[in-house]
Amino acid sequence: MFQGFKAFLLRGNVIDLAVAVVIGAAFNTIVDRIVSSLIDPVIGMVFMADSLNTALVVDLPGGGQLAFGAVIGALINFIIVAAVVYFVFVLPMNKLRDRVAPPAAETTPSEQELLVEIRDLMRAQAARVEVDATDRPADGTHAIPTSNASTPNEIPTDETPRHGA
Repeated sequence: MFQGFKAFLLRGNVIDLAVAVVIGAAFNTIVDRIVSSLIDPVIGMVFMADSLNTALVVDLPGGGQLAFGAVIGALINFIIVAAVVYFVFVLPMNKLRDRVAPPAAETTPSEQELLVEIRDLMRAQAARVEVDATDRPADGTHAIPTSNASTPNEIPTDETPRHGA
């Protein structure tokens, strides 16, 4: 039981996921600071509010509130985190993978390409059979080479009597 758990933990995917979570948490902290220190004051000047959480708040008749500013703040956080992750990690890793990875192997042909190839081979074979048929002697016998290639054995057709008959 513990061996399986150990194998699960030591897989590359689990370690990669753990690193991603830690880095994501660190970026979240950085993005929160950027939003609270740079973006919130600008929003505060425009909407006369202290932060995005208190900007664009709509009071509902039943006593609740819709905080559009908080939603906008969450969207800004998401966009910043996504941009940092893409430009700092994903884009450089893709470029590195393209440089290091060997060229992709040829893809297997599609079914249609295979059928076209089979058709072309059958046409070529049929053309060879027609050429062989025109090379036959007029008496209808076929020349078959024996172990001694200089003397062909002739196989009689139905019109000629068979040897030993």
